[in-house]
Amino acid sequence: MGEAHLKGVQLKETKTIQQKISIILVLAVPAMIENILQTIVGFVDTLFVAKLGLHAVTSVGIANTVIAIYISIFMAIGVGTTSLIARNIGADNLQKAKSIARQSTFISILSGLLFGIISLFFSEPLLRLMGAEGEVLYNGITYFQIVAVPSFFISLMLNFGSILRAAGDTKAPMKVSWWINIIHIGLDYVLIFGFMGLSGFELAGAAWATVIVRIIGTIALFLYIKNSSVSFTFLGEPSREEATSILKLSTPAAIERLIMRLGQVLYFGLIIKISADTFAAHSIAGNIEMFAYMPGYGLAIAATTLVGQNVGANRSKEAYHYGIITSWIAITFMSLIGLLLFFLSPWFASWFTSDKAAIGMVVTALRIDAFAQPALAIGLVLAGALQGAGDTKSPMYSTAIGMWVIRIIGVYVLGIQLEMGIAGVWLSIAFDLYVRGIYLFYKFKAKVK
Repeated sequence: MGEAHLKGVQLKETKTIQQKISIILVLAVPAMIENILQTIVGFVDTLFVAKLGLHAVTSVGIANTVIAIYISIFMAIGVGTTSLIARNIGADNLQKAKSIARQSTFISILSGLLFGIISLFFSEPLLRLMGAEGEVLYNGITYFQIVAVPSFFISLMLNFGSILRAAGDTKAPMKVSWWINIIHIGLDYVLIFGFMGLSGFELAGAAWATVIVRIIGTIALFLYIKNSSVSFTFLGEPSREEATSILKLSTPAAIERLIMRLGQVLYFGLIIKISADTFAAHSIAGNIEMFAYMPGYGLAIAATTLVGQNVGANRSKEAYHYGIITSWIAITFMSLIGLLLFFLSPWFASWFTSDKAAIGMVVTALRIDAFAQPALAIGLVLAGALQGAGDTKSPMYSTAIGMWVIRIIGVYVLGIQLEMGIAGVWLSIAFDLYVRGIYLFYKFKAKVK
C-alpha cells in the first residue's frame, strides 16, 4: 500500500481492521527503523565512550540530559506542526498545510539560535546544576559546548522530520537516518580513537561526529521536503494566526517535556547522590532500554498522523479505532522486547563494562523495566494519538503527575531512604508508567470516541 493512500481524502472510506493494521504499519515501520538506527548510533556512541571509562560515560550522560531539555522544546514545536499539518491534510487544505510548515520552520530557526546562545554562555552552571564536578564537569563542558552551541541544526532537523511524517511520509526520514547513522558510526570511531596514525579527540571527537551528521541530515531532509506534497518556500508574509496556532499546541507539549526533563535533572541528581557508579549503571541501562522504545515511538508517530487526519476529516470513530488498534500493536511488540530485556540483560550489560557490580545493577534495572513495557506502549501511543487530535494538555498533566509526584518521590524514598539503590529507581519508573498509561487511556476515550 503506497503513501498516497494515507492522505486525508482516502481516509474517508471506512477500513476493515486488517486494512487499518496495514495502514498503521506502512507509517510505523519506517519510523521504527529510523528510531532503531538512531538508537543503534546512540548505543555505539555510548559503547565507544565507555572504552574511555565510566567517568566519561557520566560526563556524556549529564551533558545529554541538558541537551535533551533543548530537544524536548524542539520536539514540542514538531508536535504542534504535526497535528496541524495532519488535520489540514485530512480536511483537504494542502495550501494551509504548506503555510504551517513554513511558519514552523521559522519558529524552529529562532528557537535553535536561542538555545545555542544559552549553551555558549551558560554551559558550566547548567552542568553544575546537574551535579557535575571535577573531571566529569571538565569533560562534560567540552562535549556539551560542541554539541549544543549549534542547536540550530537540531531544531531544523527535528522540524523537517515532523513535516514529512505529518504528510504521511515516514520513509524519507528513515532513508536519511540510514545514511547519516552509517556516517556517524564511522566518524565516531575515527574522531574518538584516531585512524592510521592520526590521534583521536576522545569525547570531543564523539561530539563533533554528532554535529557533522546533524548538518548532513538537516540538508537531506529539506531536499526531501522540496520534492514532497508539502513543499514550501521561505518567501511570503509571516502568518501570526498560524504561528499562534502552532505555539498554542506546542506550548503544553513543551511544558510536558520540560516537566519531564527538569524532573530528570532532579532525579538524576538524586541517583548521583546514591553513587557515581549507580548513575553510570543507570545511564547504561537507559541506553539499552532505548531499544524497547523504538516500536512505541514509531507507532506513536503513526497514531499522531492517522488520528489527526481522521479528526480533520470529521471521522471521530475512525480516529478512535486507529488509536486503540495502534496501542495493541505496540503492546505486542514491546512485550516481546520486554522478554529479551529480562533474559539477555547480563549479555547487554557486558558490552559496556566488565565491572561485576555495575553489570549487576544494569541487570536489576532492565529486569524491572521488562515488566513495565505494556504500560510504556500504551503511554507512548496514546500520548501521540491525543496530540494528533489536538489535545496536548492531557499528556502534559500525565507527565507532571508521573514525574514529580511518583518518580522523584519514589527515587528519594525507595532509592535513598530505603537504600534500595538502582532497584528503587526503576521500580519508581515502572509505577509511573502504569499510572500514566491508565490516565491517557481514559483521556483518549473521552476526547475522541
